[in-house]
Amino acid sequence: MAQQDDGQERTEEATPKRLEDARKKGQIARSRELNTMAMLLLGALGLMGMAPFMIGRMEALFRTGLSLSREAVFDPWAMIDIFSISIMQGIALVMPFMVLMLVTAILAPMALGGWSFSVEAMGPKLDKLNPLKGLKRIFALRGLVELLKALAKFLLIGGVGAMLLVHNMPRFNGLAYESVPQALAHAGSILGWSFLILSLSLMVIAAIDVPFQIWDHAKNLKMTRQEIKDEYKTTEGKPEVKAQIRRLQQELAQGRMMSEVPKADVVITNPTHFAVALKYDAKNMRAPLVVAKGADLIASQIRTVATANGVPLFEAPPLARAIYYSTDIDREVPAGLYLAVAQVLAYVYQLRSARRKGGFEPHRPVDLPVPDEFSQGPAGSEA
Repeated sequence: MAQQDDGQERTEEATPKRLEDARKKGQIARSRELNTMAMLLLGALGLMGMAPFMIGRMEALFRTGLSLSREAVFDPWAMIDIFSISIMQGIALVMPFMVLMLVTAILAPMALGGWSFSVEAMGPKLDKLNPLKGLKRIFALRGLVELLKALAKFLLIGGVGAMLLVHNMPRFNGLAYESVPQALAHAGSILGWSFLILSLSLMVIAAIDVPFQIWDHAKNLKMTRQEIKDEYKTTEGKPEVKAQIRRLQQELAQGRMMSEVPKADVVITNPTHFAVALKYDAKNMRAPLVVAKGADLIASQIRTVATANGVPLFEAPPLARAIYYSTDIDREVPAGLYLAVAQVLAYVYQLRSARRKGGFEPHRPVDLPVPDEFSQGPAGSEA
């Protein structure tokens, strides 16, 4: 237990990243017994299903090779033609079965672990040439299981084969009394069913091997606690690096925000603790938009940028606090603050028009209507 607490024992389940990395290296659960059983079983079914076709092709092949005229026997070119025809007939005979086996060989491994192609797994592994590691693999649990599987397959196949041989011996003896076509068909049927039964017997081995391969694969990929911590640091980043990244992101966001302040129509202040820059375009916006906001130092920077670019400042502490706490940047002000913001914008537009045309300045609005639900800070206390 002390070793586990120190993180030396592989007691933790593999993380998704560990599983993904193992898959890229070609380390996935595979069962050779499942592949062998699928190949033999589908091969037996294929032979039994294709038997009429294959027997017909074989009969045609025999006729071509054995039914020769006297002239063809003494004609060397005719023998070459007959040989070529026999080759083509032989290819046509085995081609459907070979295609079935090829497809099975590709699809059978996907039944456990899915499709995986890894260039890294194809590369040479020099550590496998180490005799000490080879002995370790031989006497490991996997080596013992492979030995037991080999013995089980030998006893199972041998026992089933012996029972089939004893059961079918009278049938084999009776083939001598049948005509050649009937004997061939009967022999093919006996061999096909025997092959199928032998293939089905391997399902017992596959049913044991598949769960073991899944368990063994998961066990080999288990991690120590220290490995999980190191992976987390690598994936998520070290705390100091993450803090620096957040600081840079904040600086970039602040820089973009400050570039929007000169485009604002008004900056509402607290006057020193908060500053909120608003922009409104009656043609393209449903409500005024918060383009920048900040507290303390950032608020001071917003006021400085606004003053340098001629954006008017409007001191309204309750409204500034309400917008600051209720609205994010690039969001519209809430409906409850429409009336108060509209009065501020109307004042700013009238003031801008009066200064441009030389008229009387409008009266500054006071006692702006800020609803009670917006007058408190985030914790329910006065901000």
